[in-house]
Amino acid sequence: MSHVKAGGTAKNIHNNAGQRLGVKLFGGEKVKVGQIIVRQVGATKRGGEGTKMAANYSIHAAKDGIVNFSQRKVRTFTGKSVFRTEVTVK
Repeated sequence: MSHVKAGGTAKNIHNNAGQRLGVKLFGGEKVKVGQIIVRQVGATKRGGEGTKMAANYSIHAAKDGIVNFSQRKVRTFTGKSVFRTEVTVK
């Protein structure tokens, strides 16, 4: 027989802070070099002209300008064409 009583269920283990993902600067707003425009998990939005994508898929401004969001056709791995949002700085 066991000499240790049965452990109860842990009810307070999922109190993690949110990751604060999402769009940080919207279309038409001014941006400076290095500012984060979008924080995301995976490449749901694509970086275009005037932007660079970091290793964690966050999109940063590569130059000063104004943020613009537009739709672009992208070919997936299977060959299917789908629309994705493209972020540019002009």
